[in-house]
Amino acid sequence: MEGEGGTVRRRLCGFRKDDFLPEESFKSWENYAKALGQTGSRFKDRLLARSLDSIELNEMKAESQHEMKKNLTWWDLIWLGVGAVVGTGIFVLTGQEAKMDAGPAVVLSYVVSGVSAMLSVFCYTEFAVEIPAAGGSFAYLRVEMGDFVAFIAAGNIIFEYVVAGAAVSRSWSSYLATLFNHSSNDFRIIAHNLPEDFNQLDPIAVGIIIVVCIAAIFSTKQSSRFNYVASVIHIGVIVFIIVAGLTHADVKNYSDFAPFGTHGIFKASAVLFFAYVGFDAVSTMAEETKNPARDIPIGLIGSMVLATVAYCLMAVTLCLMQPYADIDANAPFSMAFKAAGMDWAKYIVALGALKGMTSVLLVSAMGQARYLTHIARTHMAPPCLGYVNQRFGTPINATIVMLLATAVIAFFTNLNILANLLSISTLFIFMLVAVALLIRRYYVTGVTSSKHQTLFIILTLVIIVSSVAISVLWAMEVESCIPYLIATIVWFLSTLGLRVFVPQARNPKLWGVPLVPWLPAVSILINIFLLGSIDAASFIRFAVWTTGLLVYYLLFGLHASYDAAMETNERMANAAKPQKMEEGLTKPEMEQT
Repeated sequence: MEGEGGTVRRRLCGFRKDDFLPEESFKSWENYAKALGQTGSRFKDRLLARSLDSIELNEMKAESQHEMKKNLTWWDLIWLGVGAVVGTGIFVLTGQEAKMDAGPAVVLSYVVSGVSAMLSVFCYTEFAVEIPAAGGSFAYLRVEMGDFVAFIAAGNIIFEYVVAGAAVSRSWSSYLATLFNHSSNDFRIIAHNLPEDFNQLDPIAVGIIIVVCIAAIFSTKQSSRFNYVASVIHIGVIVFIIVAGLTHADVKNYSDFAPFGTHGIFKASAVLFFAYVGFDAVSTMAEETKNPARDIPIGLIGSMVLATVAYCLMAVTLCLMQPYADIDANAPFSMAFKAAGMDWAKYIVALGALKGMTSVLLVSAMGQARYLTHIARTHMAPPCLGYVNQRFGTPINATIVMLLATAVIAFFTNLNILANLLSISTLFIFMLVAVALLIRRYYVTGVTSSKHQTLFIILTLVIIVSSVAISVLWAMEVESCIPYLIATIVWFLSTLGLRVFVPQARNPKLWGVPLVPWLPAVSILINIFLLGSIDAASFIRFAVWTTGLLVYYLLFGLHASYDAAMETNERMANAAKPQKMEEGLTKPEMEQT
């Protein structure tokens, strides 16, 4: 944006109001009162207006003043994906879910969540190739489902990353304790006056977050190189754990393979989905990728295959080494080697875990900052957070703010609370991205007829509702097969109807998801189904967070993004070659506003 005299306004965050709320609606109390009076009409406008690919790739980037540096290849993306994913599930939740929910069948839980994640990877990949912007799923949803849905998803994306970083940093602290022959909680401070799940204060988790923040600020390429070296060492440790662990395998530990039944397997799958969430951080690197059409599919799919294989082999090894009931939920592999008489091996395991989780934190820090950067570009968050530093080519403001929030949560909150909260946000967002892909393929303004538009909306809603029905039946532990069969048939027929009766309005330009609409429809079904396996308390916390997002949006985000959209539309309309910023917004409508 330009300030007075055509000079570029710096977006470094200070403590002035204009650093956070520079829009016209917030220039005075009178303006703000007028904006609040127009909340209904503005909400309708933001609900219906869909951004365009070109806007996300050009106009939004200009808001950051400087370009991010394009220096990543498919090789970098694969290792960023491995660094983002491998470490979280293995060293944070494998032991917990084997002990509490699935037993040795935790390997099947990893398969289920891995299949779901792979389906989501395909959906993300098509978007990332065609809209290689730092906003990831936020940008994709803005283009296909409008500002409001994108904002609710954005809030949960931010929540997802903060919670993920907090969970991994607390586990980092646990493994550091075992490295020094202490119990996993020994380095934490007990605050007896705080509630039970929030009274184990973790200063070491805060310390590692600060170190990662500094590294993420300086250079994307250098961070990628560090991640590559750390990930190679990490893979070596994983190979050691599998080989050494299997030498102490006891098949008797598999005699009670699924002690908690099928429900336990799927409950663990819902939580273990946490283990795969890092891949969407790779999609936010699309803006810094040299050849998105080639590099992103290889990077995303390649890293996910490696991660899934590693998770399954590690889960099998752990449950063969120890009876599931004896597994240590905080540092499972270190304690398993200690129990097997290989006390020295726990040091290798702990070092490998620390390296893996450091990579997870680093890639997560890079991804979450880029999400927030793009959200700030739209003014749904303070626009100063969208600033990209010219020297480093990284979003410094967004990086600091996100990791500060992560550090606060990590200092107080128990791992189990964090894991369940993260899974809800992640599954919800991945489901929305799959729906957005269907919209992208089947609905284009001016191309899709009103008949096909109506049919598409009805069939898509039936796919979602039938998926919800299956999830609810499972959550209620209905034993009869008939309700499941009916809901599954409805889901199948609605997906078939979409395939047969609604023509695709858009073909992917460079790389496309195969088997549309079946693949995104299955992704919707699995993501919603796994949501039905999460405890009620986590849904209550999720609802409270989403309600808070809605309040913020109606009071601030809506009016800031509305003003920014009108300003951009006016600027483009006055350009030599005017073009629409958003679908559904015409020049007369813009002039009326």
